[in-house]
Amino acid sequence: MHLNPYGGDAVDLAADLCNRRPTSAEELADRCRAVGLSLERPVGPADLAHALAALDAWEKVVDATDERERAALANRMLAASTAHPRLTDHAGDGWHLHYRDDQLPLGALLFSLISVGTALHLVGRGMHRLRRCEVTECATIFADTSRTGRRRYCSHPCANRDAVRRHRARAAAR
Repeated sequence: MHLNPYGGDAVDLAADLCNRRPTSAEELADRCRAVGLSLERPVGPADLAHALAALDAWEKVVDATDERERAALANRMLAASTAHPRLTDHAGDGWHLHYRDDQLPLGALLFSLISVGTALHLVGRGMHRLRRCEVTECATIFADTSRTGRRRYCSHPCANRDAVRRHRARAAAR
């Protein structure tokens, strides 16, 4: 996966990792490889801890109640993972831009990817386009990449469940 321009791929990865937190360094590495992320170094427990801290910080960005709070939290993540942008051909698949240092441990790499990807997603698509599913019993996080920017549910089953609930409530009110 070319995480360039970072936005969509990085926030989708963050949402997936947040919704189903990895429980071991091996699981984290496997899930990152499964989406095409090139791992340049061995992955260990410190990477898992750093990745989980990144996910905790990212979840606060998702749950922010207004744009200014969301921007401040995203800026805090960006400041914690700053690096000079650089051209790289680290995987031999063509030159591309990275907003992180080369040879980072996976935890630091994910913190950087998620930070920059989130910032690009929010400014490119809209500050409201990270959220949780509107179904009360579902806390799933998703990045709204819909054309209209008005997605409310994490999946079709949740949207259908909520529609049935609203329909039954209207029928009962009659």
